[in-house]
Amino acid sequence: MTRTDFAWAALGGDPALVSQISAVAREGVLPARLPVRGTARACVAVCALAGAELTAGRTGGKVPEVRVDDGAVATAFHSERHLRVDGREPVNFAPLSRFWRTADGWVRTHANYPHHQKRLLGALGVPESRGSLAEVLAERSAIEVEETVYAAGGLAIALRTPGRWAAHPQGRAVAAHPLVAREQLDTAPVRRLAPLAGDPPLPAAGVRVLDLTRVIAGPVATRTLALLGADVLRIDSPRLPEIDDQHADLDFGKRSATLDLSTRGDRSAFDELLAEADVVVTGYRPGALDRFGLSPGALAERRPGLVVAQLSAWGDYGPWSGRRGFDSLVQVATGIAQIEGSAERPGALPAQALDHGTGYLLAAAVLRSLTEQTREGGTRLVRLALARTAAWLMEGPTHLEREPADTSYEPGPWLAETDSDLGRLRYARSPVSFAGGPIDWARPPGRWGADSARWA
Repeated sequence: MTRTDFAWAALGGDPALVSQISAVAREGVLPARLPVRGTARACVAVCALAGAELTAGRTGGKVPEVRVDDGAVATAFHSERHLRVDGREPVNFAPLSRFWRTADGWVRTHANYPHHQKRLLGALGVPESRGSLAEVLAERSAIEVEETVYAAGGLAIALRTPGRWAAHPQGRAVAAHPLVAREQLDTAPVRRLAPLAGDPPLPAAGVRVLDLTRVIAGPVATRTLALLGADVLRIDSPRLPEIDDQHADLDFGKRSATLDLSTRGDRSAFDELLAEADVVVTGYRPGALDRFGLSPGALAERRPGLVVAQLSAWGDYGPWSGRRGFDSLVQVATGIAQIEGSAERPGALPAQALDHGTGYLLAAAVLRSLTEQTREGGTRLVRLALARTAAWLMEGPTHLEREPADTSYEPGPWLAETDSDLGRLRYARSPVSFAGGPIDWARPPGRWGADSARWA
């Protein structure tokens, strides 16, 4: 079974439809020891196929052909690196987000957001100085650092080998779960979607998506749904402002508003949005939003017929289910950083492929859920985790040496420019493509939090 076949089966798709996919292979893009290129291609391919399938369902026609180009995929998986705002390169990692030597190995920290940096330094009792942090970490064990920082709400992960992760309780829990967890929560009526009109046909037209996600994977999913016609409204807390460059890269096609769900007025405004939503996508750690009535069960009761899509770093199971995490940290915990590194230093995948790949799988799961609802109804729940995507990646062949990079690859054909409220943007086009489908977003991102919290 190919990686595309496996991913499509995980989504519950008709295996016969995979024949609609063709690929332009480009050896040497996304070079790695692990099968990153094939995995990335599969994630994009099944997302495009899910969009094509929904298009056929709403037009009464055949499922359009899907074409996946490795060049487009590689460019999109590096979208944060290709972004330019008025010619300026983005800042993707803060100085304290990196590998550090410890007394017995390595640890990776994540401190891109100010509150994460504050918790990291506070947990270790050091001032805001990179030099001081290096000295403190060099005197402690990696596991001690991991536990101390996480206990304080910060982010640090000890480097593990694949074997150590496989034996870890969280590693075992992750391995026991499917790549895409899918549930029908009730017997809500069949979803009625109007026939598509317009050129190009947009399979998610008329679908309202509440986007409660942050940092790459979730936003990749929701910007893909926006590409395909969904009305995507991103909601953030005004107390957690987004990093400007991440917003510029990840919020194409969406609107952005802020609501403080701990206040009565904003909670009421959110409830009004939920009453008319079709899809809710969450990317916070499991349980973090439950106190606002946003657990899957509560959402099914409040708005029967929803598609609820949940994304997390480690999964909603196992001893780490309540932990925060990011792509770079999952690579370190699962052994990917050890595989991709050297005897001298840990390494990394050629892109944040767990984030991007899981994002396209999440969008595909939403699209497939919408298709299933038009046939069978039911409130639908889909769950994905970066660590489970990592496990799938590591199930593929591992090469002793990283394949040579394709020096002829140029991202230019898959880059575009547009004016926006943020300035002149150069950005990566979406790699999700099928015959007759959209080729670009209808709108660039506006300013973060500047839109009204209401449906268009």
